Amino acid sequence: MPDTSKWLSRLTSARENAAVPAAAAPRPRPAPETRTDPAGAVPWAVRATAAWSWRLLVIAAAGIVIGYAVITFQIIFVAVLAAILVAVLLEPVATWLRRVLHFPRALASLAAILGTLAVIAGLLVLVGRSIYDGFDALAESALAGFAELQVWLTDGPLGLDDAQIEGWIAQATDQIQANSDVLVSGVANVTGSVTSVVTGAVITVFVLFFFLKEGRSIWQWFVRLVPRGARVRINEAGIRGWVTLGGYARTQILVAFVDAVGIALGALILGIPLALPIGVLVFLFSFIPIVGAFISGAVAVLVALVDQGPGTALIMLGVVLLVQQIEGNVLQPWLQGNALALHPIAILLAVTAGTGIAGILGALFAVPIVAVINTVMLYFTGHDKYPHLATDINRPGGPPGALEAAISASWHKETENDGVVVDDGPPTPTPDGEDDDPAATLPDATARPTASARAVGPAGPEDGEGR
Repeated sequence: MPDTSKWLSRLTSARENAAVPAAAAPRPRPAPETRTDPAGAVPWAVRATAAWSWRLLVIAAAGIVIGYAVITFQIIFVAVLAAILVAVLLEPVATWLRRVLHFPRALASLAAILGTLAVIAGLLVLVGRSIYDGFDALAESALAGFAELQVWLTDGPLGLDDAQIEGWIAQATDQIQANSDVLVSGVANVTGSVTSVVTGAVITVFVLFFFLKEGRSIWQWFVRLVPRGARVRINEAGIRGWVTLGGYARTQILVAFVDAVGIALGALILGIPLALPIGVLVFLFSFIPIVGAFISGAVAVLVALVDQGPGTALIMLGVVLLVQQIEGNVLQPWLQGNALALHPIAILLAVTAGTGIAGILGALFAVPIVAVINTVMLYFTGHDKYPHLATDINRPGGPPGALEAAISASWHKETENDGVVVDDGPPTPTPDGEDDDPAATLPDATARPTASARAVGPAGPEDGEGR
């Protein structure tokens, strides 16, 4: 048996002499984190929400200030908006008078306004004349109907006697006399309202005249107040807003015409007198939201009641409600949705919100304001609803590429009026028979738009120019 004692001793000594690995040094503890930026501890989502919140608060505060100013200067604000709506409709007429009949700009504007007032006055005279001619027949029908009502009250199922009926009439007379103060104050309020309406109408006509005569110069005066790099985009957005407003106005006229024809045709079929005046009245009152439809429909029903009795009046009421429901819930949202690129739900919500905020006036101006804002914001965000305007030299506001020349010409005119002559070269003619308004001066009126002018669009600040 081999001797293993020596081998075991050598192995034991080798193990004892082996180097023992040193223990790993403890890792130093990190120093406490020093946080010098408190915003670093706020999550990004919270910071983004806060940034949006204070900006929304600023926008809301600005809206409140604007709303307060609108309420304070309500007559002026409504007059200017009404003048803008009418100017959209009369601008083609004034332009035709200038280009075809070669009217001066002031005369064309005045003729367009006076012609419109003459048409409205003619319609009112037609209504008044028809009512006057049929008043005697209506009065006889009303007296006969009242007599029939008395007979029905006395001989009918109620079994009332003449004394009771006369007592009710006496009570109604006493109530009217007892509330005479309230009636007088109501008349005073109506008188104040009439005064406000007349004042607003005068302001509207005055502003309308200058919108038709110098509308482009007025717009370009506002455009030149902004920095030069933003002028083109603001001008192009304004032109598209103007086109949208024109589409709204024409659609509203079409809706009013359909409404008037439907109710007048129903009255004519039922044999109700004054069908034509009723149609004209419906057409004129259709431009007054809510109240206008109620008043014109009530007149039609009352005429049917007086002339032919309650049965025909109920049928006429059904015709009025049917036409107004089709017009308000189908025709108007569909036509305005196509013309304004607004969903019918958006139109309905706009009218409802406008009515809740400003009553009838809010309902009247809610849809055009929302439509213009929608068009302008879409253009600023890169979507042009009217791309053909980029190359249309006959568009409202002037051909593309003419903005800076028009602004330069306006400065030239103002410096001349101040006694300082600035020689920027001779003015160039304006297109399509326009007069030599310096605000409408073009770099080349007879040439087609250049490549740079045809590049008008929402893509950048170097778009073509117009208006």
